[in-house]
Amino acid sequence: MRFAAHATKPPHRDAALPGFENVNTYYEGVTGFWVVQILPGEFYVTKSNEMITTVLGSCVSTCIRDPESGVAGMNHFMLPEDPSGGNGASARYGVFAMEQLVNGILRFGGRRASLEIKIFGGGRVIPGMGDVGRSNVDFVREFLEAEKMPILVQDVGLTVARRVRFEAATGKVRVLHLPMSENRNVAEREVALASKIQSGASRGGDIELF
Repeated sequence: MRFAAHATKPPHRDAALPGFENVNTYYEGVTGFWVVQILPGEFYVTKSNEMITTVLGSCVSTCIRDPESGVAGMNHFMLPEDPSGGNGASARYGVFAMEQLVNGILRFGGRRASLEIKIFGGGRVIPGMGDVGRSNVDFVREFLEAEKMPILVQDVGLTVARRVRFEAATGKVRVLHLPMSENRNVAEREVALASKIQSGASRGGDIELF
């Protein structure tokens, strides 16, 4: 006897926090998570049991969570500062991305003294463009040190790209070091984005568990 397959209906997803409604979201049946995918120049803050994910080459993501209030978030920035010398009011640039993420978490109930901070990315994956990843890592370390916000965990540098998956409710981060074929794909995308910024045209490894 053959039985018809029944699609599993995704569970209800809590409403996004104000200002974070327009994000790329999908339900992942294998893990049971609603997943929020952020792209370069984006950041996201939540109080729900969601998975926030992104792919990094030379870019850096900071994952921040307040275990007391349950507020958590992630950013994804491309460069430490605006190369045009402008005010850098875009989450593509380090200072703005960090300030937006920290302020967003505090605005929804996070306490600065209890924040858990983890940083990822900054790989050297763009040939011929210097070590952009190192500059990004140096920036975020200096920013957090100046703000007296200690880093709990970091997985940065090396010649790898990374897929980062951040469980907002628990603070766990899973990092997959991507194989060289995907490194090249990530590098090509970052070169294209960096070229747009510079021209002014646009404003497999092991899984590590933290």
